Amino acid sequence: MRFSLNPNAPDKRLLDESRRTRAMTWIMAIMLFLTVLAGALGLGMFTATAQLDRQLAGRLTVQIVEPNTQIRDSQAAAMVAALARVPGVTRATEADRARLAELLKPWLGDAGLDPDLPMPAMIDVEMRGGDVGAVERAARAIDPNARIDRHAQWLAPVRSFMSTMSWFAVGLMLLIAAATATVVLLAARAGLDTHRDTIEVLHMLGSTDLQIARLFQRRIAFDTLAGGLLGSGAALGVVWFLQSRMGALGSEMLSGVALQQRDWFLLLLLPIGFALLATFAARISVLRALAKTL
Repeated sequence: MRFSLNPNAPDKRLLDESRRTRAMTWIMAIMLFLTVLAGALGLGMFTATAQLDRQLAGRLTVQIVEPNTQIRDSQAAAMVAALARVPGVTRATEADRARLAELLKPWLGDAGLDPDLPMPAMIDVEMRGGDVGAVERAARAIDPNARIDRHAQWLAPVRSFMSTMSWFAVGLMLLIAAATATVVLLAARAGLDTHRDTIEVLHMLGSTDLQIARLFQRRIAFDTLAGGLLGSGAALGVVWFLQSRMGALGSEMLSGVALQQRDWFLLLLLPIGFALLATFAARISVLRALAKTL
């Protein structure tokens, strides 16, 4: 074991021969790999939830269920004109009935294309800062039996699930951070036991507890950062691959889960954050241990 005789310049290689310390690099690589995956899941879900909220805010569908086609058509035309005049309504258009028939074909077969088959008129309404109650009153003034469906209400279970997954990812990241701090504490204490004799010599030569603690925190910070960069790089590669596969599916909902530029930047900061966390944990652990035992 080599160490410096200068108390003001403790040996930086004090921990280089510890197998536990070398194992820290791989442990941190695994920790950061899982953390980046959890962070990508959380950020993607938060982005998708926000996008879903923007898309569903003020989106309504008004249905006119009338078997008489002439009455239904006249009510639909009057409904579109009336809803367009409601304050806050930015768009009110009747859905293409041929398109509706195509959508019903998997369930009704060719019968869905039968012109004699009664089909409700559906009017899509988009609002921005208006009163939904005013839309409902205007619709029922023309057809008391009109059905008003809010898109947000339809997809409320989906949004709830996405929000739950977002906070689950946050909780998982906090759990991994706590586990990382615990591993660092154990590694620091194991390093103290392994190098106890050398530390006693350094104390006799005039080294302070703070100088010795710096040796441990420097080494652990290096191992954490090296392992973190390795694990983060692997995780970011997995995230990029999965995102490219989701983009190939062409799903509008899944495309909302895609990470934005700021999300990639935040994920890249995780190795630095974990290195700082490990450094702080090692410093506190070593100083407390030295104060009690040496």
